[in-house]
This record gives sequence, structure tokens and C-alpha cells, in this order.
Amino acid sequence: MNTHHTLKEIQIDPLQFRRALGNFATGVTIMTAQNAQGEKVGVTANSFNSVSLDPPLILWSIDKKSSSFSIFEQATHFAVNILSGSQIELSNKFSRRNIDKFAETNYKLGQGLAPILEQCSAVFECERHAIIEGGDHWIIVGKVVNFQDEGRSPLLYHQGAYSSVIPHPSLQLKESISTTDLNAAQQGQLYSNACYLMSRAFKSYQADYLPKQLASGYRTSEARLLLVLASGTAASKHDLPRDIAMPMQEVEQAIAILAADGLIKNNSDFLELTEKGKQTAHYLFKIADTHQEEIFKKYSQQDREIFMNILRDLAGIH
Repeated sequence: MNTHHTLKEIQIDPLQFRRALGNFATGVTIMTAQNAQGEKVGVTANSFNSVSLDPPLILWSIDKKSSSFSIFEQATHFAVNILSGSQIELSNKFSRRNIDKFAETNYKLGQGLAPILEQCSAVFECERHAIIEGGDHWIIVGKVVNFQDEGRSPLLYHQGAYSSVIPHPSLQLKESISTTDLNAAQQGQLYSNACYLMSRAFKSYQADYLPKQLASGYRTSEARLLLVLASGTAASKHDLPRDIAMPMQEVEQAIAILAADGLIKNNSDFLELTEKGKQTAHYLFKIADTHQEEIFKKYSQQDREIFMNILRDLAGIH
């Protein structure tokens, strides 16, 4: 005898659902198109995936409330511009509303007059294949008719913040074990490369720090927003994508979550921490400062100051 148990349907909170989805790291794309009247659109999206190799099909999704959808619906083609690690500002630009996104943006026209952005990791030019309804989004399926593989390191997106690609530490360990005959001069060259060392050091630093930060109940983007507001480095909302290193769309999502939790007040173009927000920011700063002290306790105060001054100089903070 089969017994069927009816599971109680769980109410899904959209904001919490979005936060959970943020645990899946993705690349960052800008979808572009142009209709027969010459109207161009471009939207930042990370909802991009492959569907089929033969025929070559891809898909992505766009909010039904997006004002850009009508152009994608009218255009015969669109382009998937996969951003490189150097294109954070371009991503932020195309995530903003009510601006001319193509002004002072370098691009050329591809299949179906779809704008193709320069300096990307890869570009897929697509013929619109199908548009499928998917809840509060439209799923747009494209047939790839041309592509460019530039091989640049991609821009990544994880937990509402930008990230980058470096080899996993375990792979580095295996590599060091299996290449005992590596030329000593080449090894010395790698371990004297500032970019490599900073990337590896950053990942090592984050490995122990992020779990402590996440234990506060706030993900990276929300914690960064609280810390930036507490430090007073951002004068307005428009400065936040630069200081937090995430697109405006995610800034707005973080603002909505923190406002709902009573941590910030949303005053037009400016944000203000509530008393609860100030206490939470203080707690997050304490986590950051304690971890920093644990890492740097073996270095002298003079070494620390030199290191911090170098970081500030490289970051353009004076």
C-alpha cells in the first residue's frame, strides 16, 4: 500500500531566495540588442547558460518589468558580452537606469546590428530563437551564429559582490608536488609576481575571514554596505558601486534587505545607519579587526604600516 504524504508548502521570501541563489558563483554578462528603428539596449545579467551544442543554443532571462524587454523582443539578434575582470565599471554603468549606456562606450555592430562591446572575455552573437514565459521573467533563447573567444580572465559574481578567478589552493599544491623538476628561475619569477601573490594572499585571507563575517547573518554585499556607510567614504548612492565593488542592482537589493531589518534609513539619494545599523557595523568592524590582528600579529608595527601604505597607494586612496 502506497501512502502519500502531502508536504506543507513553504512560503518563499523573494529577498531571502535571491540571497540563497547568490551562493552560486557566475560570470557577468551585458546583453545588447538594437531594433530596426535604431534603438539600442544593454542590460547587465548573470542569468546566462548554455542549452545545446548542436544546434548551438544559449539562454538568459529578463525581468518582465524591464523597459528593455520590448527592444529584445523586436530585435532579430542580440549579443552576449561576457565581461572580463577589468570591466567592473562597465558592468556598473549598464546596471544603472535612465542614462545613455552607450555614450563613451567602445563597441561595434555585429549580426542584426547588435552592439558588441570591446575588451570582453568572449562574445556570442545570437539569432533570437524563442521567448518563453518563466514566472516573473522572460526566458530568451538564442541560436549562436558567431562568437569571439578573447581568452581574457572573466569577471565573476558571488554573494552580491564581484570576484575574480585564481587557481584553487589545492591545485597549486598538486602542481608544486608534481613539478619538482620545475626550473628554479621560473619558480622564482612566479613567486616574485605581485599580481599572483596579491591574488593568492587575498584568497588565503578570505578563506578564514568570510565564515566569520557570514556568521553575522549578512552576506558579503550587505556587510560591505554597512561598513562603507559606517566609515563615511561614500557621499551618495551613486558612489556605492565603486566603494562596495558591486553593481547598482545589488546595491539596491542590499539596501532593501538592510532597510527591512531596520539597519538603514533610505533618504532619497543618501543612506543613513540606524542605531541598530551602527551597532551591527561596529560588530562587523570588530570581526574584521580581530581577524586582521590574528593575521598580522607576527609582523612588526613598522612592517604593517609599510604594507598598509602600499595597499592604499595601489588602491588610489590618499
